[in-house]
Amino acid sequence: MRPQHLSQEEAEQASAAGVPEATVPVLAAGERAPLTTAQRWRAVLVLGSLIALGPLSIDMYLPALPALTGDLDASASAVQLTLTGTLVGLALGQLLIGPLSDAYGRKRPLVAGIALHVVTSVLCALAPSITVLGALRVLQGVGVAAASVVAMAVVRDLFSGSAAAAVLSRLILVMGLAPVLAPSLGGAVLEVGSWRTVFLVLACFGLGLMAVAVFALRETLPPQRRVAAGLRPTLRGYRELLRDRTLVGMMLVAGLTMAAVFAYVSGSPFVLQQGFGLDERTFALVFGAGAVGLVAASQVNVVLLGRFAPERILTAALTAGAVAGLVLVVTALTGLGGIYGILLPLWVVLAVVALCGPNAAAVALSRHGERAGAAAALLGSAQFGVGAAVAPLTGLGTPGSAVPMALAIAGTLLTASVLVRLTLRPARATAA
Repeated sequence: MRPQHLSQEEAEQASAAGVPEATVPVLAAGERAPLTTAQRWRAVLVLGSLIALGPLSIDMYLPALPALTGDLDASASAVQLTLTGTLVGLALGQLLIGPLSDAYGRKRPLVAGIALHVVTSVLCALAPSITVLGALRVLQGVGVAAASVVAMAVVRDLFSGSAAAAVLSRLILVMGLAPVLAPSLGGAVLEVGSWRTVFLVLACFGLGLMAVAVFALRETLPPQRRVAAGLRPTLRGYRELLRDRTLVGMMLVAGLTMAAVFAYVSGSPFVLQQGFGLDERTFALVFGAGAVGLVAASQVNVVLLGRFAPERILTAALTAGAVAGLVLVVTALTGLGGIYGILLPLWVVLAVVALCGPNAAAVALSRHGERAGAAAALLGSAQFGVGAAVAPLTGLGTPGSAVPMALAIAGTLLTASVLVRLTLRPARATAA
């Protein structure tokens, strides 16, 4: 699908936002808006930093999870529920903020959400119990949701189809640095402080990101394209979106794929540190290596989009992910290959996610440019909602065992690989 044509005013907004030249929509007059290299990279960095707030908030305190159990006198499963709380907040927050961004523009809900993230991060650092920490993490997730949904909506304001998938893949290049750096940064913070210090660092990052949102991001939704505010128009808009079979199918596929990632994120600290004896620094390096593979695969996706449709890439990637998940179950049950028998299929799964995420989002959002915020909210809430449901399952069974994590990953990817075929086949028949 070719990028959608923009008006002169919208093209100027794209130029001001610094959208990469390779994906700038062609203007009606056949000319591209003039862009400098600095503008192109500014767009990737600004939008990528917004999306990175979520991975940083989730991953930065992962090395502290085992220590957190002793400090707050909580079980491993209870500690993992603090991760679940963030995912629940992300899921619910996007459903709230998405329609608000369609009605009031992108910037105001974004700045308010980041402010909430900053306040709750400080309160998390002062949490006296695991219960209070879990509740605050829900609110922190709501704040993170603003950054996630607005970044996705800004991309959809300007692009659709393969062009949107290409832009999202470029953003993963920036976003992927967050999982690489976050555990290492968290480990470094733990050497000079405690898990409470980690949340203070997150608050400082939020303050910096708020400055970026205020001064470096232009409004991409002009008043004439905004929808009516209020509960009734919001519910009516969601009802119309949920009638789209393809959108609902891609929501579930994206949710199941992301659930595999969160199973890895919540289970790997215990599997690798307790099960295989890695220290915090080594775990951070291993975790970062997987994120490097994710970033590399996201850039391969840009090349593949030059030859294949997003639907075809998505189907093939999920098939490969399901196979990798089954291999992981076998190695977890038998111990075959030791730690490498666990890490290699896990890294394949992460690479698959890099191929699935941008393409599923592009297929889902390309059909609903008039409600980009609400559609992005449904997509994001499905991702984090399913992830929140799956993450605690990795804490079941013997402490340090890789079997629960492996079963969760294999189950989600197998289900997604079947569902994507059931969703896209009717769409192809309709098109034919």
